[in-house]
Amino acid sequence: MTATDVTAETPIVAADEQIDTPALVVDEERLRRNLALMADLAKSHGVNLRPHAKTHKSPIIARMQLEQGAVGLTCAKLGEAEVFIREGGVRDILIAYPIVGEAKIARLLALMDEAQITVVVDSLEAAEALSRAMAAAGRTLDVYLEVNTGMNRAGVEPNDAVEIAHAISALPGLRLTGVMTFEGHAGSSPPESIADVAAAAGRTIVETAERIRAAGIPIAQVSVGSTPASWYTPATAGVTEMRPGTYVFFDNSIFRHGRIGPEQCAARVVATVVSRQAPDRAVIDAGSKTLALDPSRSHAGYGYIVGHPEAIIERLSEEHGMVTLPPGEPGFAVGDRVEIIPNHVCPAVNLMDELLIVQDGRVVDRWPVAARGKVR
Repeated sequence: MTATDVTAETPIVAADEQIDTPALVVDEERLRRNLALMADLAKSHGVNLRPHAKTHKSPIIARMQLEQGAVGLTCAKLGEAEVFIREGGVRDILIAYPIVGEAKIARLLALMDEAQITVVVDSLEAAEALSRAMAAAGRTLDVYLEVNTGMNRAGVEPNDAVEIAHAISALPGLRLTGVMTFEGHAGSSPPESIADVAAAAGRTIVETAERIRAAGIPIAQVSVGSTPASWYTPATAGVTEMRPGTYVFFDNSIFRHGRIGPEQCAARVVATVVSRQAPDRAVIDAGSKTLALDPSRSHAGYGYIVGHPEAIIERLSEEHGMVTLPPGEPGFAVGDRVEIIPNHVCPAVNLMDELLIVQDGRVVDRWPVAARGKVR
């Protein structure tokens, strides 16, 4: 980053504001700007916005997203969906994860009494188990078929999608309403390649949907997801829905693509320097239990220290963050406070009980991370 960029980086917490660290602090104005940014982007693409709530895990932020025009939420797990339905009043949720096992299917059936639920499947085995349960309960469950467009995680291969869609659509108790993909590989691609990789994923999922429709299955939804790819994949003609998640806060991982910088990141870990035993090393009170262990290709180390781009959080133990400092780096005396943009904000949020909300540098509220730890 240039010197101009560094001087533009400002803390979101006033220097004299008392905070017990480490803490995850959210600038409410930046949060609202980010929500508006993605709502406007979805409108410009002509697609529905169904944001992924695994990033914030907050019913308060979920309601803000719905007020901005989101058609519903996306969740990774049933536990998250239970929180957003029962504490957030959300009434339309896509669970973008296979539901496998009797215990989970029983919870799913209970949730269907409280909200419109759609789930993702990518195997006939999982679909058949859902079908048996729905048929026995006299219910019909909407499902999306997940398609692999290059992430190589979950999802059926595009060439197999029509055959599997046919089999699923024939099962009692299930209604195949769409296809979805997660083009996360676009966000991890080189900056000069992201547009092409994201567009290719968009074409693949749209073409897959067209083949399924040509086979006589009238699916309506073509759903894509990934914050870094949000400027590209949803622009593909035929996409109907986008599911970005990290955009609410943004994080260090998106810097490398050039659209977003530190000033747009709404969430920061505030930490205190607790040791300075060498000129080139400081220790902060944020370790792996605060910052998580995700790497980033945007910036070396385990987070970006605002205003100190040459300082590297080199190592983490559970409660210690070891920061390597260049010669002459200002600050970092014992007792000094720093703000850190996490590499990956989703697991960082999941490690916290609350978000400290600031306005004009002052803490004005505390929002519980109500869905933290809901991994079942």
